[in-house]
Amino acid sequence: MDKLWAPWRKEYITRKKPKGCIFCNAYRQRPSVKTLVLQKTKHSFSMLNLFPYNNGHILVSPVKHIIDLNKLNQAEMIDLMNLVRLNVRLLGKVLKPQGYNIGFNQGEISGAGIADHLHIHIVPRWKGDSNFMPVIAQTKIISESLTSLYGSLKKCLQENK
Repeated sequence: MDKLWAPWRKEYITRKKPKGCIFCNAYRQRPSVKTLVLQKTKHSFSMLNLFPYNNGHILVSPVKHIIDLNKLNQAEMIDLMNLVRLNVRLLGKVLKPQGYNIGFNQGEISGAGIADHLHIHIVPRWKGDSNFMPVIAQTKIISESLTSLYGSLKKCLQENK
């Protein structure tokens, strides 16, 4: 199969692309389903990945526009890691994954799609979530819309304040 019907992508494809860093732009916005920003702390914020590797893929980023992990001071690093832990707990309550891939891609050569602003990927995993579709059809199945998932995550955040 070389075609996948995905009419919801038209809005993304045809919209005017924002200028500047997507992370810096997202941080300046209020958390909402439109921005996909979930939470903000003093030094960090989290957002759903618009192009998820798996359902529930969250990005956690420092507010500071940096490339190098070593440029974070201790307070920023602690805040960033605490927000990662909070988002892992949140995903655990809402999606109940069996595991996670959590990591940085520092620099373009490492695979960072956005190499100019450091960020952490939190990718929930389930047994069997890697099936024949990516291998045979180069297609990944995401089982829930970002709008629905955002609503579930925000509801859980509100209930657990």
